[in-house]
Amino acid sequence: MIDEKFDAIVVGAGMAGNGAAYTLAKRGLKVLQLERGEYSGSKNVQGAILYSDMLEKIIPDFREDAPLERHLVEQRFWMMDDRSHVGLHYRSEDFNEEAPNRYTIIRAQFDKWFSGKVREAGALVVCETTVTELVQDAYGKVIGVKTDRGGGQIHADVVVLAEGVSGLLGTRAGLRKIPKPTDVALAVKEMHFLPQETIEDRFLLKGDEGVVIEAAGTISEGMTGMGFIYTNKECISLGIGCLVSDFQKTGRSPYQLLETFKQHPSVAPLIAGSEVKEYAAHLIPEGGYKAIPQLFGDGWVVVGDAAQLNNAIHREGSNLAMTSGRIAAEAIFQVKSRKEPMTAQNLSLYKTLLEQSFIIKDLKKYKDMPQLLHIQSQNFFLTYPQLVSKAMQNFVRVDGTPKIEKEKMTLKSFTSARSWAGLFGDAFRLARAWR
Repeated sequence: MIDEKFDAIVVGAGMAGNGAAYTLAKRGLKVLQLERGEYSGSKNVQGAILYSDMLEKIIPDFREDAPLERHLVEQRFWMMDDRSHVGLHYRSEDFNEEAPNRYTIIRAQFDKWFSGKVREAGALVVCETTVTELVQDAYGKVIGVKTDRGGGQIHADVVVLAEGVSGLLGTRAGLRKIPKPTDVALAVKEMHFLPQETIEDRFLLKGDEGVVIEAAGTISEGMTGMGFIYTNKECISLGIGCLVSDFQKTGRSPYQLLETFKQHPSVAPLIAGSEVKEYAAHLIPEGGYKAIPQLFGDGWVVVGDAAQLNNAIHREGSNLAMTSGRIAAEAIFQVKSRKEPMTAQNLSLYKTLLEQSFIIKDLKKYKDMPQLLHIQSQNFFLTYPQLVSKAMQNFVRVDGTPKIEKEKMTLKSFTSARSWAGLFGDAFRLARAWR
């Protein structure tokens, strides 16, 4: 049992927890990081996107030894119906730069590397340890934690909650509410292994170039959700996720959606002949700005997924997590440097710094989007993808039908499905939520 007192205890060793623990330790603070997994990343098998700018602010020379997969040179967006997709591709040679902007990573490998950096910075990292309770004094101030190892309490000036979206510590202590099913998505993912040359041939890549495909449409069967495909060096990360509330309402199985996505005519050729070695499910915060809980209190702050810091529109999660961890650590360091107590008033600096960052500015910009997509999910994820696909087929198919007749058919299909009022209303609501 650890019987010493720490400047800070960080609960969790994901992106947010590692970002916080590393920054605190590099500032010279005495840090204890507790992780329930066998090692950082042991519970996380999926691929992800890493945004280099956010990691550079924490570890400037990360490219020297970080386990990076491919640097992304192309982004594809697909709107899908059952047999086709309408796509938008952006590919630029500018992304073949000396210090690339985005990489694909495999979280199990990357998180383990990040945790090693935390140890090198001087933090004490203890794995296979579950924090069971936050310790509070008679006035409600958090002063430490209890773990499943027994032996009493571990004390610290401040506790950083980086426990993930489903973490129960904060809710058990009454610091935040359990996230609503409408604010959390369940994503299922597989890793499809193929020879490196095969991946490069199928996605028109060379060397360490990579592609990301993000897809929406009938693949989510009218539920609010998206599919994705990431290219790694020798495997492809493929998955789909929808709101937990939609799974509850429809009774659909996430695995069934994934199987349908894999069998789609646009997807199947990309993974043909692959070997599936890993499968995982993961909860993702999707509530956006309006779902952000209380971020600080007497003796505690909350970061990353536990704070609902995820930009669902741009599919940004890991960069918000590690950045919020870094900002929380910087706020704690400032309070500590002034030799002030870790009260809610002093720790409010964390929220102030967060609001000055891109994180809150971006989430506030899209504050109305999650609710709109949920309410209009049947239209945006089912009706419109089918209409757009039909319109595109009318446009490209040459069968002797006059073009004027095809245009009338396309227009009629839209007005029959949504009416003029519905079309203008949907466009107005989408534009207002996007501003």
